[in-house]
Amino acid sequence: METIDLIVVGAGHAAVEASLAGARSGLRTLLITLDKTRIGHMSCNPAVGGVGKGQAVREVDALGGQMALLTDAAGLQFKMLNRGKGPAVWSPRAQCDRRLYREGATKTVLAQTGLTVLEDEVTAVRESGGRVTGVNARRSGFIPARTVVVSSGTFMNGLLHRGMTSTPGGRMDEPPSVGLSDSLRALGFEVGRLKTGTPPRLDGSTIDYSKCIPAPGDDPPIPMSHFTRSLPQRMLSCWLTRTTERTHDLIRRNLDRSPLYTGIIRSTGPRYCPSIEDKVVKFAHHASHHVFIEPEGYETTEVYPNGISTSLPEDVQESLVRSIPGMENARFVRYGYAVEYDFCPPTQLKPTLETQAVQGLYFAGQINGTTGYEEAAAQGLVAGVNAVLSLKGEPPFVLRRDEAYIGVMIDDLVTKGTSVAGGPDEPYRLMTSRAEWRLHLRWDNADLRLMDHGRRIGLLPPETHDRFCSYRARVAEAVRAALPADAESNYLSVFPTGPVPRSGGGSEPAWSDENISRQAAIELQYWGYMKRQRRDISKFLRLENRRIPDTFDYDSLSSLLTEARQKLKKVRPVSIGQAARIPGVNPSDIAVLLVHLERGRRAGEATSRG
Repeated sequence: METIDLIVVGAGHAAVEASLAGARSGLRTLLITLDKTRIGHMSCNPAVGGVGKGQAVREVDALGGQMALLTDAAGLQFKMLNRGKGPAVWSPRAQCDRRLYREGATKTVLAQTGLTVLEDEVTAVRESGGRVTGVNARRSGFIPARTVVVSSGTFMNGLLHRGMTSTPGGRMDEPPSVGLSDSLRALGFEVGRLKTGTPPRLDGSTIDYSKCIPAPGDDPPIPMSHFTRSLPQRMLSCWLTRTTERTHDLIRRNLDRSPLYTGIIRSTGPRYCPSIEDKVVKFAHHASHHVFIEPEGYETTEVYPNGISTSLPEDVQESLVRSIPGMENARFVRYGYAVEYDFCPPTQLKPTLETQAVQGLYFAGQINGTTGYEEAAAQGLVAGVNAVLSLKGEPPFVLRRDEAYIGVMIDDLVTKGTSVAGGPDEPYRLMTSRAEWRLHLRWDNADLRLMDHGRRIGLLPPETHDRFCSYRARVAEAVRAALPADAESNYLSVFPTGPVPRSGGGSEPAWSDENISRQAAIELQYWGYMKRQRRDISKFLRLENRRIPDTFDYDSLSSLLTEARQKLKKVRPVSIGQAARIPGVNPSDIAVLLVHLERGRRAGEATSRG
């Protein structure tokens, strides 16, 4: 069989971005999935964005990814969160039509030149001499490849839980992936276990909305993508209700039938999206919890009751739902459940998302211990782009913490892993609080921060980048015209310091005068704060630019503490800055590293002079 340039394992949000990035860059790309009708399927809530997550989707879009465009085509409600605060912390979110999103993703993938989809199950990753050579598939046998991205979602040894019943599955009515975890263990990877869950789905036509509070979207709605000019589709409303003391009492009385509280589920679920059982037990002082009723599509009455994820038995779920105002007569379409699945702790990865153990093998999405469509899409794009660059012999694509939320997330994952304060692993969720420079990493300036990168990695066409450069120049002019005469020298933001080319191609500008005015106003509003943040970023970059050789021998440093040496050998940081962020590595350890790196630098200079 002919060797494939890039194989992508899976068909979720990470796989969509990785495979499109590969094919659009000219690689012969093969996406392998159990069911090609489920490409881009939204397993949980059909929503994209949110606090921190929305910024990441805008960043994926600015780099040339697909998620924001798919969202705009399928969105049925758009809402900018945190509008009560300053625009620096606004976060876009969109509720989507589940079917339209999946169909849009499927159509995009199947129509992409250079991208082939194969229905099969990958059972093993193959390598030779420390380099990936391909995969084994259950029906197709060995498929040779130069690079492989594994984005298996919750399917690796997936186990579904509802009450005391547990059944194998990657998600409801879909079989798990069996064998891939063992293959990764055989290659030397550590494999752990995580858990997530989903609420029941209800027939919205059986809900009494007169007992609920309307939660409409924005009017006019703001698109998720920088490239969407308008959202002509009809917008739908969500609704808000709350659990009651009767709900909580019911849950407390049935904890002995919960797989979470009887030891059947042993792994940890997402801290920031807990089940209703966890909410009732861990936040007992709360008399009620929000439940958002969110429509799943234009042509279905099915709704997603966001806030009551549960793995309780079916009879308890029915009583629980009917104790909530407006849901007294709700009809069930599907019961909620929890899913346990295998993942690989991400400290085994390089910042490119290539594995340390096997060259040419990349992990993206929930296999890295993350939760959420947005985190997965961002990782998929980075993994796919780096697979391309590695085959072309070009420098890798790594976003720093000061450049993007994507950079924050990946640095967190490869440096700290998914454990919290040394506790058990839990699914990682991207939040604004994880970023040191939130005023800089805003939803509104993702294009200004990242579209040059998008052009460099080949995912933004030249004519699109030309129009962007024209927009950026006009924003820069508006900002500088409004600043004091002596302020410009300090204005080192996301704008180039030299001349900026005007648009020379394309037809209509992708950015309107309204966009320009809004962007300039936001830049001016935060100009004073950004001066201080830019000083902090400069200090950060001094450490970030002190590189540590891949072959650095930590065992040779007897003055390092044992814990620090072990952590440094495991993570293999690429810079002093990354080394300083590793839990268990202290400032004294960093001082030792700096001394030895400086000695090595001077010795190298002396050798070259001699």
